[in-house]
Formats: sequence, structure tokens, C-alpha cells
Amino acid sequence: MGNLAKVFIAALIVAACLSPFASPHPDGLERVAEDKGFLEKGEGKEVITSPIPDYLFPGIGNESLATSAAGVVGTLLTFGVMYGLAKAVGKKNSQTG
Repeated sequence: MGNLAKVFIAALIVAACLSPFASPHPDGLERVAEDKGFLEKGEGKEVITSPIPDYLFPGIGNESLATSAAGVVGTLLTFGVMYGLAKAVGKKNSQTG
């Protein structure tokens, strides 16, 4: 098994096992906006709707399982996009070089 496959499998395991332990509290910027009373000013009509809102995979009732699924799907999507981009850039560079 190649190094890329090993890293990919490790990333999937981390996403599946550690995602449920992510903090449920707002991040720093959201917390400051909440504390200072201007959080609602930053919220408006969504331009793009998230396919996995609030890091919970839709349709799964168990919150820990839904979070794990969201982590795995997010890892798969990120890997797929970046792998495709690397292949495209690599192919373009090999043609010009």
C-alpha cells in the first residue's frame, strides 16, 4: 500500500473517531459577535446552503454518528477535490515542461 493510501486511511479514521469530540461551542469570532451583541447583523440570507449543516450529516438521528459521517464525507470530498486538482496541475506541468 502506498504512502498516499496510508495517509488517506489515517485521515478517514481520525475524521470518523475524533469528529464527535469536536467542541459544540461557537468559534472565537462567533463568540465575540455573540458577546458584543452583533451576531444577528452578520446573519442574513444564505448565498449557498451547506450540504452538511452544523457538521451533522442529515438523516442520521444519532448525533455522534451524524458527526462522524459528516467528518468522513468531508474528508472524502476534500481528498477528492485536492487529488483531482493535483492530477490536473501535474498533467498541465508535464505538458509544458
